[in-house]
Amino acid sequence: MNMTLTILVITLAAGFVVAAMRRVPIGQVHSLYRRGQPLRLLEPGTHWVVPGLDRIGHRIDLAGQVLQFEQCPADTGGLRGTVYWQVLEPERADALIDEAPQFIRRGALAALAEAPEIAADRRDLGSRMKQALNGALRERGLMVTRVELDIA
Repeated sequence: MNMTLTILVITLAAGFVVAAMRRVPIGQVHSLYRRGQPLRLLEPGTHWVVPGLDRIGHRIDLAGQVLQFEQCPADTGGLRGTVYWQVLEPERADALIDEAPQFIRRGALAALAEAPEIAADRRDLGSRMKQALNGALRERGLMVTRVELDIA
């Protein structure tokens, strides 16, 4: 009976240790939440958390992200593009990270709608789009690194 209790206690302690340990891979940051409120960011490495109270809110990839978009062919003759973006400040981007692709897509399409006509030089239009997107994204901890356009 005493041996069974010892094995049970050791098993529970090992389970608690495993549940309390979180490993964050290189190139990522995890946001830690306690009772629904942001607590702190977990940098790459191994971290201890309180099982049951703490949870990982977002897994933020610090490497570049790729987003493709397409404008309706009736609007501009079929304009497609690719936006390359990344997270610069994870603490600011944490609140927006789930909606970031939709936010960037809407911003790219809005920037195209503001362009009076498709310029023959796609590089000029791409750089204007990049500037317009970065104006809205930098305060949120995100940055567009490159915009590539494909005019059909």
